[in-house]
Formats: sequence, structure tokens, C-alpha cells
Amino acid sequence: MSVVSAPTKMRTPQEINGVILRRVMPLLIGAYIMAFLDRTNIGMAKDRLQIDLGISATAFGIGAGLFFLTYALSEIPSNLILHKVGARFWIMRIMITWGLISAGMAFVQGEWSFYIMRMLLGVAEAGLFPGVMYFLTQWFVVKDRAKANGMFLLGVSIANIVGAPLGGLLLTLDGLAGLHGWQWMFLVEGLPACILAYVVWKKLPDRPSQAKFLSPEEAADLEGRIAAEEKAGAEASGNHRLRDALKDKQILLVVGVYFTHQIAVYALSYFLPSIIGTYGKLNPLQIGLLTSIPWIFSAAGALLVPRFATDGRRSRVLVTGTMIGIVAGFALGAVGGPVLGMIGFCLAAFNFFALQPILFTYPATRLSGASLAGGIALVNTIGLLGGFLGPYVMGFMQDATGSKLSGLWFIVGMCIIGALLSLMLKRGTEKPDAVPAAH
Repeated sequence: MSVVSAPTKMRTPQEINGVILRRVMPLLIGAYIMAFLDRTNIGMAKDRLQIDLGISATAFGIGAGLFFLTYALSEIPSNLILHKVGARFWIMRIMITWGLISAGMAFVQGEWSFYIMRMLLGVAEAGLFPGVMYFLTQWFVVKDRAKANGMFLLGVSIANIVGAPLGGLLLTLDGLAGLHGWQWMFLVEGLPACILAYVVWKKLPDRPSQAKFLSPEEAADLEGRIAAEEKAGAEASGNHRLRDALKDKQILLVVGVYFTHQIAVYALSYFLPSIIGTYGKLNPLQIGLLTSIPWIFSAAGALLVPRFATDGRRSRVLVTGTMIGIVAGFALGAVGGPVLGMIGFCLAAFNFFALQPILFTYPATRLSGASLAGGIALVNTIGLLGGFLGPYVMGFMQDATGSKLSGLWFIVGMCIIGALLSLMLKRGTEKPDAVPAAH
């Protein structure tokens, strides 16, 4: 006599979210830790590159920023490829190429080789952040997406918390085996990305229907709910093709806010170690430890704030409020000494990744399918040009005035503009002043 087993009870959407966060997010956070570490570790090497290779502050700012120009040019093609071939394969490819090129930074000889390697690193890494932002739209409905985005962005905070002291420690290896300390830093921090790439290939499912930790019924239900949301948002906004995003006022507003945000993030990432170096006679490890402090606050912001962005009105209030926080933080950093200045940088950093996860929920309420993949890349592409402008202006102003703080007022002005633009944001199916009804 055959025994028919009872059907397995399908878990609630909240339980499914918890499972996805536990099974998928650690891999994505690990990848972004590696990426951001390899993207920004030159901030720790800035003063040594100037001494050992004769690279000026302006040239350093240009080289730091050139990463973003080639990254931006490669973003949309990279994300469209990811949409076709799947996140697992494409993220693995990205990680291997950027890991090798980042390690290769150990062999730069002067300004031009520095520029070339930074541009190659931009091409190699292009598509990781927007690719993951698109990937998460395939796993979470809109109301849960800001929280997921915020958890992913913990990778940036962790990279800076760990990376600055690690970089400072590696810089003390100067002379070991005939290499400068900054050469050891690039080698040791670059190559592990290639190892993690293999883990991503083995463990990361492309979509819920491929996940062994979800039942077929759970995966089908989740994919159905996400598809329905995307369709409703795209129809309400009238955006069915990638070029429609270029005419969408809301997408352009997101681009504008993100542009000013990225100016602030990368100005602090690349120049905070040298600013802290003006606070007194500090060795590289001490500078690295102090540099990590604001990024502890950025991790707190990423964990605490995005979870409240559950509807359009709250999201808009939070985006505007966090932009104002960044303005206040940089203003304090510009006028304060070591204590007030550090408080200001901590305030700005707290708001960095409280804001960014919320901002990237907007495109998915107005686009779908390949246009969503390309639209997210478009936002990141244009926004990341701020990653070029911020370091360039900071370096230029330092050479022009002799002060490492002078460029901070430019950051303040740009972020004021970003805060004003954020006041006009709304989601795809939202009326300007509507509060979505409870479900």
C-alpha cells in the first residue's frame, strides 16, 4: 500500500525573504567587499605614490577618477550581457579580471601607467554594482528591496573598515623582498577576488527557480509577484524600452541625485587618509585605523535606515533627509579640527549608504526586463561620473591652495543641489503626494 506524503507547507513571503538573505547575500557582500577594496585602496597609497613615483595630487585625482570613466562607458553593455547570460557567470568573469588587474597595479611606473591601469580596472569591474542591483530585483518585491540593497552595500562599509587598517599595515612592509609597501598592498588585496569568483560560480543561483533552498511553488510565487509589480510600474510610467528611460523625468532625477552622492562618497574614500594625515604625526597604521571610523557609521546607516523605505512618501523623505545629512557632515569636516572634522565625516558616512539603497529602488518601479537592466546601468553610469569629478576637484583644489580641505566646499555645494532634486522624486505608480494604501 503506497503512502502519500502530506504536501509541504509553503513558507510566508517574509520567511522566504529571510532565507534568501541568508543564502544569497553573504556571497554578494563578499564580492563587493573585494571590489570596493580594490577600487579604493589607492587612497591609502596616495602619499607613497607621490614620494616613490612623483605622482602629484592632481595626477592622483585624475588617475583615481579615470576608473569611473571607463567603468561608466562599459556599464550598460555589461548589464545587458548579464541579463542574457545570467548573474552567476558574469559576476565570476568580472571578479577574475578585476582581481588580476588590481594586483597588477603593483607594477605601475609613473603617471601614464597609473592612468592606464586605472582605466583597465574600470573596464574589468564595470557592471558589478548595477548587475547586483538588477539581480536583487529578481529576488525581492519593491517594499523589501531597499533593505536588501542596504545589506549589499554593507560591503562598501566593511571594505573601508577592514581595508584602511589592512592597507596601513601592508604599507609597513616597505622594502620586504625589494617591494614597496604599496606594491604589497595591491598584490595582497587584489588576488583573493579570483578565489572568491570560483565560490560565486559554484554557489550563486541566477533566479529563484534555480535555487535549491526554495520549493518550486515558492519560487514560482515569488517570480510571479515580482513580474506583476514590474509590469504595473512599466505600464504606469509608459517605459517599455531602454531609450524611454532617457525621457523619464523621474529616472533623470535619480541620476542627478546619485551624481552628487557619488561625488561625496569617492571624495571621502580617496582623500580621507591624507586629510587625517594632517591631524598630527601619525604612522600609516594609525591613519588606517582612524580612516575606518567613519565607515563603521556608514555600516550602521545601511543597516538602520533603508528598511523604513517601504513606500514612495517615506522613500522621498529619507532620500532628502540623508542628502541634508551629507551636506552637514562635509561642512563640519571643512571647518572643524581633528575632533569636529571626524564627527562631520562620520555623519556624512552614516548617510551615504542609508541613501543609496533607497535611490536604487526607483528604476524598478518604472522599468522592466532588459530595459530595467539597462536603466539601472544607465543610472549608475551617469552617476559614477561624479566618482571622477569628486577626486579630480579634491586633487586640483589641494594643488591650487595647498590645503587638503579646500575641495570639501565644492562637495557641499553639489550635495545641496542633490537634496533639492530629491524633493521631486516619486515612484512609478505613485501620485506626487500619495501615500500607498495598506495591504
